[in-house]
Amino acid sequence: MQTKFQRWKDRIDSTDIVMWLIGFTLLAIIVIGSIKTLNTGKYSAIQWIDFIILGIAQGSIYALIAMGYTLVYGVLRMINFSHSEVFMSGPFTAFYVAYFFNQNGMIESSPIFSLIVVFIVSTAVSTGIAFLLERIAYRPLRNAPRLIPLITAIGASFFLVYLFRGFFGSGVEGYPVWQMFDGKYEWGIRILKVQVWVILAAAFVMVALYLFFQKTRVGKGIRAVSEDKDAACLMGVNIDNAISATFVIGGAAAGAAGVFYALMFKQVFHYMGFIPGIKAFTAAVLGGIGNIPGAMLGGIFLGIIESIGPTLFLDGYNIAAPYQLKDVIAFSMLVLILIFRPTGILGERLAVKKA
Repeated sequence: MQTKFQRWKDRIDSTDIVMWLIGFTLLAIIVIGSIKTLNTGKYSAIQWIDFIILGIAQGSIYALIAMGYTLVYGVLRMINFSHSEVFMSGPFTAFYVAYFFNQNGMIESSPIFSLIVVFIVSTAVSTGIAFLLERIAYRPLRNAPRLIPLITAIGASFFLVYLFRGFFGSGVEGYPVWQMFDGKYEWGIRILKVQVWVILAAAFVMVALYLFFQKTRVGKGIRAVSEDKDAACLMGVNIDNAISATFVIGGAAAGAAGVFYALMFKQVFHYMGFIPGIKAFTAAVLGGIGNIPGAMLGGIFLGIIESIGPTLFLDGYNIAAPYQLKDVIAFSMLVLILIFRPTGILGERLAVKKA
């Protein structure tokens, strides 16, 4: 009869050992670097709070984009790599509406109205493109081997990038500035107004989406399809409509995230979706791809780590420009999470609950 140690030994191979060594090495670098940075006393508490607030604002955007990845994966078990271009299409198109309003003085005279119109245009464009992608590119391939839709998603991504480049040019466009978001709030500490409003608006959208999936008939239908398509069909759920609704909701969330991104970083261009899209996919994996709370948590976690990590982890090593390595930090955290918790932050707990 095998002992527990022998059973554990049989399950471990050389690849597992190498991955754990990599994980512990990264963890040691992070811990030692953090201790060195904190011991220098170079940064004040207010500066660390600034890092955290910026991280929450960025993470809120990642979380909204990640909703599209996690919804599509939960329903179709497919990674929709064209979702980054769905995110790009909304604010890039809405830029021309914002530019028109700015030229006519409406952003100054009617800031709320102009912002609402820009928001509607962005979400409508992203939603429409997501819907068309599902109907034209993905629905005919629903029963194809998994590799085929994946290749199609990559092809659709390139198609949208160069379509927008062809129509709108390859230059970087500067988004107009709404004065209501300019400046800082003085609440004992100085916080950028745009960060506060992005966090609040993104939190509202995320809560609304969560309640939609928990309380509405359509949301429950999508959840049923993600659990078991055949059983959901027998219970009267229209599979095609549920899948289309999944893409529509993911597209709307991406369009909203695009406006928040444009307000924070004040520029758009045809390739703007690539890095945020990869980060959002990372956030979905970190949280446990396939579940909505995981995408939200993963996005916020990744945003904070990306903001605070380069300074906290690397400044103690006297690296000249640690913030230039923020992408390395973000993906290193993905590696760590996947080594020590392969199902993501919430994935295993939810899986056990469902079982």
